[in-house]
Amino acid sequence: MVPVTASRPLIRTRGLTRRFGGLTAVDQLDLTVYAGEIYGFLGPNGSGKTTTIKMLTGLLEPTAGEVVIAGFNVKTQPTRAKAVMAYVPDQPTLYPKLTAREFLLLMADLYRVPREEARDRCQQLLALFGLADRAEELLEGFSHGMKQKTVVAAALIHRPQVMILDEPTVGLDPHSARLLKDILQELARQGVAVFLSTHILEIAERMCHRVGILQRGHLIAQGSLAELRARGRGEGETLEDIFLELTGSAEEAEVIKGLEEERA
Repeated sequence: MVPVTASRPLIRTRGLTRRFGGLTAVDQLDLTVYAGEIYGFLGPNGSGKTTTIKMLTGLLEPTAGEVVIAGFNVKTQPTRAKAVMAYVPDQPTLYPKLTAREFLLLMADLYRVPREEARDRCQQLLALFGLADRAEELLEGFSHGMKQKTVVAAALIHRPQVMILDEPTVGLDPHSARLLKDILQELARQGVAVFLSTHILEIAERMCHRVGILQRGHLIAQGSLAELRARGRGEGETLEDIFLELTGSAEEAEVIKGLEEERA
């Protein structure tokens, strides 16, 4: 098997920086995500994760630096870069007066997927996400979890090379969350680069080939779990242990652990 890091880089940032007045939200961020890799993007609240994602997707222009998606510069080649990526935000944004099928077909039209292929792909995705029986219902009547699954299905309609997801399991029941994780792992096996921001460290630990930890806009650590353990206390550490050590939250974690032991 070819190592992931020997694969083609599909997400690359160099010197990526974003300032808001006197606040530097992201500072000189350099990272690379490869084809076939699930990359976990972690950090405390306010660390700059969402700002980074908005720059990766072209929703926010960097103050300095660049983003390249599958060889296309997001600033100078935005249409070509966005054509090969998909973005799933933490809060699903849908057209409430459309049905699930209509929404997927609309997304297919936006990405210029041929009509016959779009219809077949739409039916496959609706079935995959357990939405086939609700395909003709208006989205305004969907639960949060169903809306989230619809957004993910729509993101896959054009077979993207890059998937960028911000807290994708929020609001999903355990079955749906497991389905999404299985789908992301299958996409990686097919060569898609998956960039996953999450607060659920167990998901990152189980799924991701590598993780990057952001704090105050700086990438303070990056690597596989084994590589991160080598920087810390060693074998047996969980990703949560490592995260708390690196972000300076270890003392707080010890207090919480002590309280839990007292209750036990």
